[in-house]
This record gives sequence, structure tokens and C-alpha cells, in this order.
Amino acid sequence: MKKSFFLYALILSLVFNIYTYMYLSKEVTYEQDKYKKTTTKLKDSLQSVTNKLSDSNYFSLERNENAQNYFESAASDKIRNYATLVPYVTAQLLDLNANPKGNPYTGQEQLGANKFIINKVKVLNHRWIIADFSDGEYWGEVLLKYFINEDESVSFEVNQSVIYQK
Repeated sequence: MKKSFFLYALILSLVFNIYTYMYLSKEVTYEQDKYKKTTTKLKDSLQSVTNKLSDSNYFSLERNENAQNYFESAASDKIRNYATLVPYVTAQLLDLNANPKGNPYTGQEQLGANKFIINKVKVLNHRWIIADFSDGEYWGEVLLKYFINEDESVSFEVNQSVIYQK
């Protein structure tokens, strides 16, 4: 009886070991497949986001070589670096928000008690800027032309302005 008990215990432990080995090996394979699928999905998502960002930055001075070359071949003897030009032009435009009647380059007169100020600015190329403005109640956008003068000052010109309905 002792021999049969040990034989049954040996067979049972062998079956349990085979079952455990098969279970764990399939679990590892399953986890590896899951990892590969997740990694592939994340790489595709990252590529998609990169493509969308590239598309959204298509109209920007940083990506437009023709507009960058405009500053290198400008009539003045100074070569302007577009990387420092964008923050400079943006700062010049946002400094005009301090005007008591609001920023004059929103293209809109003051509608209520608050003045219109420019919130966000995007320099599109060597000549155009698009900006978002608001007075806290009304919101709008404006398309501006900008010029770099010989004395390194910036002059702006409103091309078109729109206010969104409430």
C-alpha cells in the first residue's frame, strides 16, 4: 500500500508540475503578446500625434524656410534671427495691452466695461500674425500684418478681425 501511495503521489505531483509549467509558459507568451500589441499601439499613437503636430505647425515661421530666408536677405545689413524675432514681435504686440482703451490691434472698439486685450499670438510667417483676443465676455481673432522697421521697431496693421457671438 505504501508503494501505491508513493506512486500515486509521484504521478499527481508530475501532473501538477506539467500543468503549472504549461500555465506559466502560456502566461508569459500571453504577456509578451500583450506587451507587443500595446507597444505597437503606442508607437502608432505617437506617430499620429507627431503627424498632427507637424500639420498644425505647417503655418509657422519656424517651419517656413522661405520666410526665414526673407530675414536673411532683407535690404538692411543686419541679419535677423527668426528664433529671437518671434518672441520679440510677440512681446511688442502684447505690450500694447497696457493701453487704457485696450490693444488697438484687435480691430474692435471697446464693447463693455472691459477692454479688449490680446491673449495668444502665433507668428505665421515673415508678414502675418494671427492672434486671439477677449475682454472677458466677448472673444475674437484678428489677422495682422507686421513689419520690422529699420530702427528695429515693429509696426502692425490690422487686416481682418472677427468677434464670436456669445
